[in-house]
Amino acid sequence: MSDDKTITVTRTINASTKDLFDVLTNPERHAELDGSGFVVSDEKSNRITGSGQVFRMNMTGDHMGGEYQTDNTVVGYDPNHLVAWQTAPAGTEPPGWQWVWELKALDAGDTEVTLTYDWSKVTDREILQKVTFPLVGQDQLEDSLGNLAAAVVKN
Repeated sequence: MSDDKTITVTRTINASTKDLFDVLTNPERHAELDGSGFVVSDEKSNRITGSGQVFRMNMTGDHMGGEYQTDNTVVGYDPNHLVAWQTAPAGTEPPGWQWVWELKALDAGDTEVTLTYDWSKVTDREILQKVTFPLVGQDQLEDSLGNLAAAVVKN
């Protein structure tokens, strides 16, 4: 599902919310999850344990001229249910796009995982001229859900 400022994908994964949350809150695992190919590695970040935390990622992409880093500010945190962060070029304030992972326990230990990429709060004209949103498409988000399913099996 998508509208003109968000893309949302959902998948049922055969794993507990606890196991999935464990992977999602470990920035060392984010390159493994990324379906866009932009995330290279974390920059020695600690596990996500609450809102307000910032973790840094090493990235690559033509849209930024090659290698770059992002600072990701955690804006949503509910153990085993939700983790969300706003992304910004390292050393800058978040300009308004965010990633939201929601986990809903189902019967038999499965979890419904919803991933939302939301750029609805981006208002900076310079960014809007430089970056063509969405930078990440629905297929890439679906790949991220598949990568999460594979990553939790390796746990």
